[in-house]
Amino acid sequence: MTDFKTLDLTMDGGLAVATFNRPEAMNTFNPAMIADLLALFDLTDADDGVRAVILTGSGRAFCAGADLSGGEDTFDYDKRGQTEDIGGPDRDGGGMVTLRIFRSLKPVLAASNGAAVGIGATMQLAMDWRVAATDSRYGFVFARRGVTPEACSGWFLPRLVGVPKALDWTYSGRVFGAEEALAAGLVQSLHAPGALLDAAKDKALEMTASSAPVSVALARQLMWQGMTMAHPMDMHRVDSRVFAARGRGNDVREGIAAFREKREASYPDTVSAAMPLMDWAAEPDFR
Repeated sequence: MTDFKTLDLTMDGGLAVATFNRPEAMNTFNPAMIADLLALFDLTDADDGVRAVILTGSGRAFCAGADLSGGEDTFDYDKRGQTEDIGGPDRDGGGMVTLRIFRSLKPVLAASNGAAVGIGATMQLAMDWRVAATDSRYGFVFARRGVTPEACSGWFLPRLVGVPKALDWTYSGRVFGAEEALAAGLVQSLHAPGALLDAAKDKALEMTASSAPVSVALARQLMWQGMTMAHPMDMHRVDSRVFAARGRGNDVREGIAAFREKREASYPDTVSAAMPLMDWAAEPDFR
């Protein structure tokens, strides 16, 4: 098990539950959290026992944005000497995390408790499902700190909530409540704080418990990567190859047999061994 500095990781019936564990700092984002999140998704991708990943926070926040203890130089990578920590000159560490979530082979859900501000909001945009506590708060506060939206949110946010709402939130930098987040489609459901994590677990199991893991992993890639494609024919070229690859696999035989025999399926293929190789920038090569 990876020795995380900013996360507590537990396994619960195929669900990897990662909890930010800096409640005294409202789980604010720092270089150690970047490293931990990148390692988390490497770990969950490689573990065939993991069906889905849930991220949540401890204390009063999911993640209250960047750790500002560095003062006015917080976002000046040159002055803070952080270029190596975040992947190179001018590389946004939050964007590295969001892109890693985007590439995840397992569904990712947010159970957003309390404050989700700045990177605490933008890292959630590449997740598949977001549930929130009724008292949670969101804020794309960058313009009020003199910086700009980061973590690929200029790509994700308008696709999730529409351009006018994305502009409203990012221009104003205002903090808003859970009801507004729900109405705009930023979150999918609201729950009492004490019921939040159970609601996320129930949804994660509903998404994955009866489905073939490799099919779920491929469906995740098809849906997200499809948003980058310019024409339906581009998707047709890809999903035709994906469908053909799955049609030759062991899972389809088990899935059909289970359906005909009116029993629960036990899919033999694993993500680590049976996931076809894909190059989304070109015609995929399945081997």
